Amino acid sequence: MYAGARGARRTIPLLKQTRDWSLNVADRLRDFYWRHPVHETVAYWIRSRRAPRVRSVRLLPPPSTFETPSRVEEELREVGTAPVEPARVEATQTRRAATLQMPLPTLGGWQLPSLELLNETAQTELTQGEVERRARKIEEALASYGVEARVVQVNVGPAVTQFGVEPGWDRRVRAIKERDRNGNVVTRSEEVSRTRVKVERISSLANDLALALAAPAVRIEAPIPGTSLVGIEVPNSAMGTVSVREVLEDPAFQKLSSRSKLAVALGKGTAGEVSFADLSKMPHLLIAGATGSGKTVCLNSIIVSLLMQNTPDDLRFVMIDPKRVELIAFNGIPHLMTAVVTESDRAVDILKWLEHEMDNRYRKLASVGMHNVERYNKSNKAGRPMPYLVVVIDELADLMLAKDDEVEPALCRLAQMGRAVGVHLVVATQRPSVDVITGLIKANFPTRISFAVVSQVDSRTVLDMVGAEKLLGRGDMLYLSPDAAKPKRLQGCLTTPDEIDRVVRFWREQARQQAEEIFSTSTPEVAGQDDPLLQQARQLARQHSQISASFLQRQLRIGLARAQRLMQQLENDGTGTPKQSEQTEET
Repeated sequence: MYAGARGARRTIPLLKQTRDWSLNVADRLRDFYWRHPVHETVAYWIRSRRAPRVRSVRLLPPPSTFETPSRVEEELREVGTAPVEPARVEATQTRRAATLQMPLPTLGGWQLPSLELLNETAQTELTQGEVERRARKIEEALASYGVEARVVQVNVGPAVTQFGVEPGWDRRVRAIKERDRNGNVVTRSEEVSRTRVKVERISSLANDLALALAAPAVRIEAPIPGTSLVGIEVPNSAMGTVSVREVLEDPAFQKLSSRSKLAVALGKGTAGEVSFADLSKMPHLLIAGATGSGKTVCLNSIIVSLLMQNTPDDLRFVMIDPKRVELIAFNGIPHLMTAVVTESDRAVDILKWLEHEMDNRYRKLASVGMHNVERYNKSNKAGRPMPYLVVVIDELADLMLAKDDEVEPALCRLAQMGRAVGVHLVVATQRPSVDVITGLIKANFPTRISFAVVSQVDSRTVLDMVGAEKLLGRGDMLYLSPDAAKPKRLQGCLTTPDEIDRVVRFWREQARQQAEEIFSTSTPEVAGQDDPLLQQARQLARQHSQISASFLQRQLRIGLARAQRLMQQLENDGTGTPKQSEQTEET
C-alpha cells in the first residue's frame, strides 16, 4: 500500500505536466490546421499517428459544416490568406481565438513541378499530296460558281487547315464586231472595267465548298487579319491534339511567364502557332460550350498551367463545382483556400466572403498608398506578399438556377472591382442562354471562349456573332480577347486525368513533407533527436569548407525548415561552418 501511494504521488505530477504540454501542442497544431494551406494533410497525418500526445489534438469541424455567411467569413479568415489581417483578440474571447495570434513556424522551400510530369504531344501531319488535292478542289469549286480565285497560302493546324484564297477579278467586257481582210464579220471581246470579287460571294459558298470537299463543315474567315486573303478552314482528316507541356515549353510563353505569374496555356491556332494569354490582363474569363465540346478540359488546362508556375505563397484557388465530379480531383493541393465547394448554398456564402476579402485587400492597398497588387508586392512596405486569388466555377447555370438573385450581383461586383487586388474569375457553363449569361455578366467578362454550341443564337449570346455553331467539338474553340475585334480559332490544350493526378500528387506530397517538418518542430521529443540525415550533412560539411541551409536543402532535397535545423546541429557540434555572407548565398 505504501509503495503504491508513493508511486501515485510521483505519477500524478508527471501526468499533469504531460497533459499541459499536450494541450499546448494541440492548440498550436489546431492553429496551424486552419491557417496554413496544408491543413488537410496535417489533419490526416495527425490522425494516422498512434502516439498518446496526438489523442489530445482537438481539430475543428471541416469547412463543409459551416453554413451562415458570417461563419464562413470567420473560418476562411482563419485560413490565413496573406492580405487578410488577423482579427484583434479581446480579453473576453475564448482560448481558441487567443491562440490564433501565436506565431507559426515559417515554411519555405516550395519546389515547382517539373515539365516531365506532363505528356508530350503526339504529332499528326497531313501529307503534301492531300493538301494540294484540297487546294485544287477549292479552286475548281469556286470556278464552277463563276468566282475567280486561287489558293496562295496554306496553314496546317492541329485540327483544321486554313487555305488562304486570293480573290480574282470580276471583268466587264463588250463585244466588238469587225470585218477581216476577206470581208468576213468577226467578233472580238474588249475589257471595259474590272473589280475585285466581293468577299460575300465567297462567304456565301461555305456549304457548297463543304460538299465539294466532303467535309462536315467549312468556316470562312473573311479576311484573314493582317492580310488581303480570305481564309477557308477545312477540318483535317485526323484531328491532332495539343498538350499543355508543348505550350509551356514554348520560348514565347516562357518570356510571358517571366513577367506575369498568371500566364495560362490555351492551345494552338489554325497556322500551328502556340497560343496563350495573361489572366491578369483578361482580367476575367467566360467559357461556354455544349456538353462534350471541351470546356472542362480547358478549365483543367488553365488550372494545371497555373499550378506548374506558382507556389501557394503566390497563388490561391477557390473552386466551385456544382456537378461534384469535375474539379474534385484538385482537392488536397495546398493552393486551395478551402475544399472544392459542391453545394449551392455554400457557394453563395463563399462568394459573399470573397466580396469581404476584396474589400479587405482594397483597405490594405489604401493604407500603403498602392493602387494594384503588383506594385504592392514589389513595394518594400509590403510585409507578406498578397497572393493572387483565382475563382474557378465549373457550372454557372446550376448556381443561377438555384440562387440567381444572389449569384449575379456577387459575380458582377467581383468582376468589376477584383482586378486591382488580384481577384480573377474563370467561369464556365454548358447552357449559354440569356437567363444564364445575362447582359450584366457578359459586360463584365470581356474575354470569352466559345466551344461548339447548338445554334447561332447561343453563339451570339457568347461572342455577339455567329460561328461557334460550326465548330467541330473536341477542343475546337473561338477565343475572343479584349483587344481583338474578331475571335481567333484555336485547338485547345488536352490535359489527361493522369497528368492531373501526377501534378496533384506532387503538391500533396510536398505539402505532407512540410506538415511533418512543422509537427516535428512543435514536439520536444522529436526536436531533441538527431536527424537521420545528420551524417550525410556532416559528410557534406567535411567536403566543403563553408555551407549554408539552402546548400543542404539542394543537396539533400529537403525542405528549408529541416535544412535549417541540420545547419544548427552542425554548428552546435562544430562540424559545419556557415558561409560568411549567407544573405548573398555565395557558392
